[in-house]
Amino acid sequence: STCACVEYYGKALESLIKQVKIMSIHGKMKHKRNKIFTAFRKLPGGILVCTDVMARGIDIPEVHWVLQYDPPSSASAFVHRCGRTARIGNVGSALVFLLPMEESYVNFLSINQKCPMQEMKPQTNVLDLLPKLKSMALADRAVFEKGMKAFVSYVQAYAKHECNLIFRIKDLDFASLARGFALLKMPKMPELRGKRFPDFTPVTVNTDSISFKDKNREKQRQKKLEEQR
Repeated sequence: STCACVEYYGKALESLIKQVKIMSIHGKMKHKRNKIFTAFRKLPGGILVCTDVMARGIDIPEVHWVLQYDPPSSASAFVHRCGRTARIGNVGSALVFLLPMEESYVNFLSINQKCPMQEMKPQTNVLDLLPKLKSMALADRAVFEKGMKAFVSYVQAYAKHECNLIFRIKDLDFASLARGFALLKMPKMPELRGKRFPDFTPVTVNTDSISFKDKNREKQRQKKLEEQR
């Protein structure tokens, strides 16, 4: 749903999935966008993490799966996203992830777009990769900051969802969401003000001590900290 989520999960997938080319694309990549898109089209296989900038008006041959992590705001956008696969007589699959409280979105799509859907049972043998993602955040401030920005942008996008009768921010389990983003601590943001999260355990490490792997960025950060002191 957001550029920050693409940046974070694109970086995560690069580290977690080996021997597969991972590319990321979103609306803020003004000049790099066409270059990434062209390079992805030429690949024999791979994963493209993207926002709705790729939902329509583009053609990539032989897309086998469209995985929609965030349900789109409009029903028509859902159909456009699904349309990236099964092009010109080919066969493909599209999957959307929904929380139990969001299941009425299925009825909404069948009425609004005449788009029938089948439930796919969750996989049982799923690896827990969140500890590895947490370790990455502890080892590099860039990953830690990307995770925080992604979480904040996700909550803000959820709050603005067009189908706000189905996607209600007051029903969101922020603690579970934060664990899913492998956050080291809860960010400070208006939507969380005054709330307590007993189901979320922040790390005992002082997050200010996490440094950038990029030496130039860390040098700049230390300079700013020194100025503040």
